[in-house]
Amino acid sequence: MWQDRSARGQGTAGYRPGAAPSYQDGRAGGWAIPGPRAGFWIRVLAFLIDQVILFIVALFLQASLGYTSAEVVLIAVYAAYFTLGLGGPAGQTLGAKAAGIRVVDARTGGPIGYGRGFVRWVVQAFLGWLILPYLWMLWDRERQTWQDKVAGDVVVPAWWRPGDGQGW
Repeated sequence: MWQDRSARGQGTAGYRPGAAPSYQDGRAGGWAIPGPRAGFWIRVLAFLIDQVILFIVALFLQASLGYTSAEVVLIAVYAAYFTLGLGGPAGQTLGAKAAGIRVVDARTGGPIGYGRGFVRWVVQAFLGWLILPYLWMLWDRERQTWQDKVAGDVVVPAWWRPGDGQGW
């Protein structure tokens, strides 16, 4: 389920036990935090949970506002849901929380912030109808989709923290 790169001999460059981690290892534009990455199917699960939640919201909005008005409001709901969830301190939507994954900054391991959370949503919203942006993670070394690359983030297990030594 987790992509433990240390088992394949990757992701350990510059690591010394007891030392502050150095994240420069030539990936993700020259910088990438070491550690496990969330796999494809767990990310699909998080995506499907988010879509079920937003579908229920959409049904409620359509019943109360009518179809045309609900569509306009739903775009704002989607933007807020993903921007606040993924850009917030936890880096999780409800689906990501249920699946046990979170989004972190690829360089620091911290939150990506609301601005990059919004950029991530925009890329997903405009390219989401294509399959390739999601499938890209299957052969990407950092397991990043296109929205991850644009926002400069990676998806990791929720339990993982930078510098904890687990998954290296």
